[in-house]
Amino acid sequence: MTTLTDPPKEHFRLSMLLYDTRYRSATIQVIALIGFMLLAAWIISNTIQNLEALGKPVEFGFFGEPASYDINQRLLEYTSRDSHLRAAFIGLLNTLVVAVLGCITATIVGVFVGVLRLSNNWLIARIMTVYVEMFRNVPVLLWIVLAMAILIEGLPAPNAFRGDNPTATMDLFNSVAVTNRGVYIPEFLFSRSLGDIHLFGASSIRFNVSLDLIAVLVVLAGSIFFMRKVSARASAKQEATGDRPTIWHIQLGILFVPMIILLSLLGFHLGYPELKGFNFKGGTHMRNSLIALWLALSLYTAAFIAEIVRAGILAVSHGQTEAASALGLRPGRTMRLVILPQALRVIIPPMISNYLNLTKNSSLAIAVGYMDITGTLGGITMNQTGRELECVLLLMLVYLCISLSISAVMNWYNNSVKLVER
Repeated sequence: MTTLTDPPKEHFRLSMLLYDTRYRSATIQVIALIGFMLLAAWIISNTIQNLEALGKPVEFGFFGEPASYDINQRLLEYTSRDSHLRAAFIGLLNTLVVAVLGCITATIVGVFVGVLRLSNNWLIARIMTVYVEMFRNVPVLLWIVLAMAILIEGLPAPNAFRGDNPTATMDLFNSVAVTNRGVYIPEFLFSRSLGDIHLFGASSIRFNVSLDLIAVLVVLAGSIFFMRKVSARASAKQEATGDRPTIWHIQLGILFVPMIILLSLLGFHLGYPELKGFNFKGGTHMRNSLIALWLALSLYTAAFIAEIVRAGILAVSHGQTEAASALGLRPGRTMRLVILPQALRVIIPPMISNYLNLTKNSSLAIAVGYMDITGTLGGITMNQTGRELECVLLLMLVYLCISLSISAVMNWYNNSVKLVER
């Protein structure tokens, strides 16, 4: 029931979409979106018609044709008789390997250098400054080529390991061979393997996953879950009593004992590389192209991350350091427990951009002969098939999906560590 003091209800009119400030902004956005979609549809339609007129209709049947080229560094089985689709998939895995290894290494080196740049030791701080300025101001392509040249020219050839008095020897108890053809490291083998599981039946995208790997990941995930439970229980007891129980030995047992038991049941052992003929056989071969790309991208990106870390630390009030010192905390524990947790909210957002840049810079891999997704799908496959539009669009879509995935994961982590204010 309405009273005499209630204002009359206003009925919606179409003119309100333009003249009412409550609806005007939404109306303009909808009109702009429709216009953009119409323009995009016209461009796509016009492109398809022009390609059909040239006798090159848009189609993806070429993915089933034999690739007829080799990929030297790969995680899965591949031959030149496999399809272009499988070649692109192998290249995608190579891109992800470089991106993951590079992001991990760049983060470790960047945090280390960023903290040392603020050291009270004048010499150490200046050395870190020289490192940052040197890597930031030289194009990453030059660092990639330089790293490749150093690995090829500075390391011994495989024949240097031969003879009674060789000029080069294997490292780490004769298990690792560092040569100018790459690094040979032990491989993981299981004498009582559980076998493989086939995820795809088509030969062009066949993908076998080791059940041994799945078992190791399941046990590792379970160990981490129970470690978190133990840590949460210790934190709850600390909140209740003020005394935190010692749990590090329990966590180590939870982490290592189940894994050791599983590896023993699977018959885990290492396969070592051996010099046979003109090269090493056995083990896992990490080619110089992978190592050069990994090191160059990591050190280059770490220089930018170091500046981000330094800025994040300086953004924390100096009173926090003084308060921690007054409580008797040592500088190392103050940095780890007080400064860095607060600096993360400043560090993580710009660090996401550097992870994305590292991933996209991996497309320079072809300069040293590393076959990533750009070298396979955007390189040889595109040149052999003449399908420029299809290959480029798919390549753009792949990098877009990778970048969005990295952003999603890092934003989730950023929300999980941000400070909750009252």
